[in-house]
Amino acid sequence: MQIELKQLVPIPLKDKLLQRVSDIWNTNVSFSSDQQIKIKAPSGSGKTTFIHTLYKLRYDYAGDVLYNGINIKNITDDDLANIRKQKISIIFQDLRLFPNLTAGENIELNRVLQYPFHEKEKITEMAEKLGVTSILNQRAGLCSYGEQQRIAIIRALMQPFELLLMDEPFSHLDQKNIHKATALIQEECSKRKAGFILTDLDDDEHFKYSQTLNL
Repeated sequence: MQIELKQLVPIPLKDKLLQRVSDIWNTNVSFSSDQQIKIKAPSGSGKTTFIHTLYKLRYDYAGDVLYNGINIKNITDDDLANIRKQKISIIFQDLRLFPNLTAGENIELNRVLQYPFHEKEKITEMAEKLGVTSILNQRAGLCSYGEQQRIAIIRALMQPFELLLMDEPFSHLDQKNIHKATALIQEECSKRKAGFILTDLDDDEHFKYSQTLNL
């Protein structure tokens, strides 16, 4: 899986971008499934806008985004749905769990959206690794934000993918839980020979990144 950006500029940020140099905006850059990319940027500089644009949740931009050489503006809804089921998974900054479903049900929903990549028992195995087994039967809306973040990580890893998009995925985790989460993510990416694009505020050593770019 390859995502190419060609002179991409989010329209709401257009005036701000004139004041700084970016490795991403208003240039040509590509990401592929053999890379682990860190995108660094301060708050309010468009990290979530960037991830949502890659996932085709936003359309308010100039320039082009291509999936495997095809402009996403020309991709049908059915094809986009299949790409999201098979090629690209995502961890949203705002997590987007269903609050009235249990943590386990949130994960299970993603697992069965297509022919399951993992058996159901994998949910318990991953939950044990991230220390959230005790909340699988609890309503997601009653879980702490750190617990929800770990549930969102497991949910994203339940499906097949070639590229994993992560928008500040560890913002509410302490170092011990970050270490557990990164180990699990790395394990699952290695199994799939998949890459990822991760946005965050500062430099870190959570992964052996192929490249670090400034937004």
